[in-house]
Amino acid sequence: MAIELFSIGTELVLGQIQDTNAHWIAQQILQLGGELRRVTMLRDNFDEMTEALDSAVQRDTALILTTGGLGPTPDDMTVAVIASLIGTKVIVSDETIAEYRKRREMSDEDPLNEALTKMATMPETAQVLQNPAGWAPCISVEHQQSTIMMMPGPPREMKAIFETHIQPLIVQRYRAEISTARVHVNMFEAEVSPLMQKVMERHPEVYLKAYVSLREVDGNTMPVDIVSTCEDKEESEKQLNLAINFFKELVLEAGKTFSYDESSE
Repeated sequence: MAIELFSIGTELVLGQIQDTNAHWIAQQILQLGGELRRVTMLRDNFDEMTEALDSAVQRDTALILTTGGLGPTPDDMTVAVIASLIGTKVIVSDETIAEYRKRREMSDEDPLNEALTKMATMPETAQVLQNPAGWAPCISVEHQQSTIMMMPGPPREMKAIFETHIQPLIVQRYRAEISTARVHVNMFEAEVSPLMQKVMERHPEVYLKAYVSLREVDGNTMPVDIVSTCEDKEESEKQLNLAINFFKELVLEAGKTFSYDESSE
C-alpha cells in the first residue's frame, strides 16, 4: 500500500523554485497514516518522466502522486506521458470544458482558448476531478496495480485538490493512526544511532529520526522524533509510550541525559 510522489518541473531540479509541495504532501500523508516511501523530482523530459513513473508501477506502488506539468505551455507534458505509459490516447474532457464554460459564464458557442483546451485534456480512460481553486483538474487513472493521480503544481491549487480528492482516498485505503513525540538527548549521531535501531527492532511499528542539523540550535542536545503507526489510536499511543520508555532506558544506561516534553505529542 505504498505511496510515491513525483514533483515534475525542470525549475525544481535546477533549484530555481523550492519544492514546498513535496514537504507539505509528506506531512499530510504521515498525519493520515499513509506510507510515503519515495519522493522524486523530475525534469520536464518525456523519456525521463516515463522511465521514472513506469519504475514506480513496476514496484507495485499502490498510489502514485504527481505535481506539476498540467499547465498550458509546451513543457507541460504529464498527461501525454501518462497516456503513453498506460497505452491510451489523449482526449479533451467534455466535463471539464463544461465546467470552464460555467465558471466563466460562457455559452456553448463561445470559443475556448488553446490554454484552457490543453488543460482540459486527459488520458481516454481517466477520471477527471475538478479543481476547486484553479483550472487544471486532478486526473486519476488506474494502471496495473497502481492508481496514478496527477495534480497541478501551484501550491494553492495542489492543496485544494489534495484535501478535496486525495485525502479521502488515503483515509479510506489506510485507516492508520499516527502518534508522535520529540525527545532530546545529549548524544552525537554515532552514539545514538545504535540505540535508535534497538528501539525500532523491539517496536517495529515505531520509527525514530535524529535531527543532526538541529543539534547546534540548543548547543548541547539533539532532537529525536519518535513516530508510531498502528491501526487504532489506543495501540498507536501505547507503542509510542513503550518506545519512549525503552529509548530513555537505553540513553540513561549510556550515561547520557534524556528529556521529553509531553506537549510535543
